[in-house]
Amino acid sequence: MDARSVRESVEAKWRAQLARHGGMFSSGSLSGDSPPSVFVGSQGYPRVLAGPMSPPEHGDTSLMDSPEGWAGLSLDQIVSRRLRLVRGVRRVGAGEPGGRYVEGLQELAMSSRPVETQMEFDRPPAPPSGPGPEAPPFGPVGVLSRASYSGAPAERSIEKAYGDRDAGAREAVWQMYGAGVPVSSIQKCFSVGMVGRRRRLVPTRWSITAVDDALSRMLVQRALDMPLIDGCRVFSHSHLGNAFAVALFPHRWIYEMVEAWHAGGGLGFGADGEGPSGIGHPPAIAGAYFAARLAVAEYLAEKGAQAGAWVLRSIRPEYCVPVGVWQVREGVRAAMAKPPAEAPDPASAFRMAAAATGVPERAWHEHSRMRGMLRQQQITRY
Repeated sequence: MDARSVRESVEAKWRAQLARHGGMFSSGSLSGDSPPSVFVGSQGYPRVLAGPMSPPEHGDTSLMDSPEGWAGLSLDQIVSRRLRLVRGVRRVGAGEPGGRYVEGLQELAMSSRPVETQMEFDRPPAPPSGPGPEAPPFGPVGVLSRASYSGAPAERSIEKAYGDRDAGAREAVWQMYGAGVPVSSIQKCFSVGMVGRRRRLVPTRWSITAVDDALSRMLVQRALDMPLIDGCRVFSHSHLGNAFAVALFPHRWIYEMVEAWHAGGGLGFGADGEGPSGIGHPPAIAGAYFAARLAVAEYLAEKGAQAGAWVLRSIRPEYCVPVGVWQVREGVRAAMAKPPAEAPDPASAFRMAAAATGVPERAWHEHSRMRGMLRQQQITRY
């Protein structure tokens, strides 16, 4: 299916969704089961719009906001789920993560299963026109006059982190991760000011990157004490119009991610990287850098090894509706869950990784600092 067909399918399902639940746009209230889901906007920071998200339906809605469970879904299926979530908002101060309203959001975020949610609006929620060309999709938005939640116990490991006022934010994030809390759930808790000594609300988009960064940084620090990986391995996976390839090779930790996207009949590129001391600036490719780094670091932690890592992402035209940086993390995770191809040396591994993306190897090399650096170090020694 080409880009135009995918987008037309997404928009058709969105129109059908509006028709199916059209009554909620003439009503000042909504009743449904939140996945659970919360959202904090960035516009107007530090006075932000924050609130719950819920579909106008009851039952097991957990997969509507759990990207870890979206493997195998098509782009339009994922967008359809996102557009069914109605967002209630109220303006609050980011540095004031207390009060009855925010505490209600925190209770929602720590719930172990979908939560019965009642929302009343100042006026009926306004439907967006449909999925936008750049921002991840979301459903109708309404200013809340009241919100209430009931019917779900707290996830114990989240509740423990929430109650620990002596732990720093990174320590609390690590504790939840070690207890098996999904990364997407940790990000929600971080966003509504549930962790750390000095707590504050963090816009959802920022919290996603902050958690991916913190977790991957801690995993990389552990990997630095591990032996080098015992050979060159290449992983690949394609989903949602994105092709991912990862080449691992025996080397003290170095990491580079290069992205290529189709634009105006040609290719655009972005890249950034780091050595053992990490990256000292915001990555040129934003949150995708940390999302992919987390997936790679998880693999190395599982294998008890460290390595050099070269990550390639080819963004194809059919990825016509962006759904969020989570798909980078899950795409690289899916690649690294497959049996790898073995390569005799790093140069061959790079060649195999490039071939898996459908973008010419020379184009990747022209935008890769790591490839040139390793050539200077006589790459065949590794």
